[in-house]
Amino acid sequence: MSAIQFLSSPPWVEHLGWMLLHFLWQGVLIAAVYAATRKWIARSAGPNVRYVLACAALAGMAAAPVITWSLMNPTAAVSIAVSVPHVANTPTSAPAVATPALLSSVPRALPEPLLPWVVAIWFAGALVFWFRLLSGWIRAVRLRSRLVRRAPPEWQQALDRLKTRIRVSRPVRLLVSSLVQAPAVVGWIRPVVLVPVGALTGLPPEQIEALLLHELAHIRRHDYLVNVLQSVVETLLFYHPAVWWVSSHLRTERELCCDDVAVSVSGDVLTYARALAELESSRRIHFGAAMAATGGSLAHRIARLLGQPRPASRTLSGPGVIAAAMLLAITAFTVFGQPVARPKFEVASIKPSQEPGPMTVRPLPGRLTANATVKLLMQNAYTVHLFQILGGPDWINSERYEIEAKAAGNISRDQMFLMLESLLADRFQLKIHRETRDLPVYTLVAARSGLKLPPPKDGGCVSLVPDGTVPPEVVRGRMTPPGPGQPPLSPCGGFRTRLENTGARMRGGQITMPEFARELSIVLARTVIDKTGFTGLFDLQLDFLPDETTPALPAPPPGAPLDSSSPSILTAIQEQLGLRLESAKGPVEVIIVDHIERPSAN
Repeated sequence: MSAIQFLSSPPWVEHLGWMLLHFLWQGVLIAAVYAATRKWIARSAGPNVRYVLACAALAGMAAAPVITWSLMNPTAAVSIAVSVPHVANTPTSAPAVATPALLSSVPRALPEPLLPWVVAIWFAGALVFWFRLLSGWIRAVRLRSRLVRRAPPEWQQALDRLKTRIRVSRPVRLLVSSLVQAPAVVGWIRPVVLVPVGALTGLPPEQIEALLLHELAHIRRHDYLVNVLQSVVETLLFYHPAVWWVSSHLRTERELCCDDVAVSVSGDVLTYARALAELESSRRIHFGAAMAATGGSLAHRIARLLGQPRPASRTLSGPGVIAAAMLLAITAFTVFGQPVARPKFEVASIKPSQEPGPMTVRPLPGRLTANATVKLLMQNAYTVHLFQILGGPDWINSERYEIEAKAAGNISRDQMFLMLESLLADRFQLKIHRETRDLPVYTLVAARSGLKLPPPKDGGCVSLVPDGTVPPEVVRGRMTPPGPGQPPLSPCGGFRTRLENTGARMRGGQITMPEFARELSIVLARTVIDKTGFTGLFDLQLDFLPDETTPALPAPPPGAPLDSSSPSILTAIQEQLGLRLESAKGPVEVIIVDHIERPSAN
């Protein structure tokens, strides 16, 4: 089984896919609120307040997908994702592809088969960023032990004295490293301050102490832990630009906060600014998991400390990032957009039915009538075959219900069957989820003797109303009972199955091979995959005897004068049409009934 087939099977994949897509607009909303608040407090708030605000925004972004996951039920995505119409144009045909009417009347939705790809792409990206993050952690940890030596005792004592002044109680070691070119902190529980070789002797002592105060401020504020959590959020939500924008603010404000602590404790702005200027001229080595005095823009930080205008930034501005994120969210919603709510009938009457005869589901202008089992209603509502509906109590296969439902205006059949979904959910409390299972299927191929498909002839079928507003009666899983005279012509592109004295007879005109495969799927209660390569039209006449291979068709009535020489459907397809059905296994989408109740009173 391929990775995509594996991801297509469990319901959590669809759940995760919709959660990732929902965060596109959620991230934009949080970033917009953050930007507005930041601008509002810009003049009065210092870096500490802005830092807390950025932390809150990033925490909100991290919490949004978790809350979405907890609020979404397993069928939420199924109930709002629409990619195919809910009834075919012929009396006995199975689900077809999406029609322009549906796509124009309902916002486009992400086809469910693409959700595993969304999850797979996210997994791939997250793995890359996890590897990047893990590599940074490993390099940072190795900094504690590779090419390091203890600092001279007088400087360790100076660090301990500075710890007391800045109120850091944990033990902190001071090491001289050949791998760093600016002071840095590594570790949270047992922090270590690393200084570059030559710094303790090449810079004035007061400048070294000012830089050490900056690093001790990181330790006092637990910035190393916050940086790790921040990196985890970036890794999981890497695909949203607003996350990176807020995260960059967080890192910048963190350095400004530590600058203020270092200046307030040392009491000498110029000395600290000169120390930063010396670092600006040094070559930087960046380790994502280490807290370094070179974080953020040193030029900006020095200008801020000296009260001078900040140099122009080369990074993308906040409005630019939000605009880019909004464009991403709007584009995603256009492609993957979902209807806000399923359409519903204005009035609907449901009552048990004891009416004998064929079951019917009739979408008529402005209303829908039905006399059918719940399973047949689900087949029409969700555009699946009966064998694709699994689970649920036995009564959904046996008890019939008479439905009279009225819609506002003269809506299309596609919208009518969307309303039927809502009716099943509201009145029957139906809850479902979709899965893809590896099930037995048939592949339809050409027989060795070659195809025997008669070309269409004039007058062999009846054309339907082009707009489909007055559709024919939809009868699923039933054969037309025998009767006197010639059977009526089938609609063009479709066909009927009629019970004759000799068995069952399929008749139709201007049939396509995919349509024939879909009809066979209904009759055989197994998915039929067309692999004939035939692209033309043909007239259909197929005579066969119903048996155990056609579970969707009722057996002939007792005493019927059957012709025992009539072939089975598998033999008839090969002898009469030059086609062959081969057994195989393949992925089949099924609907699982999680919960259903008998309908509430009218």
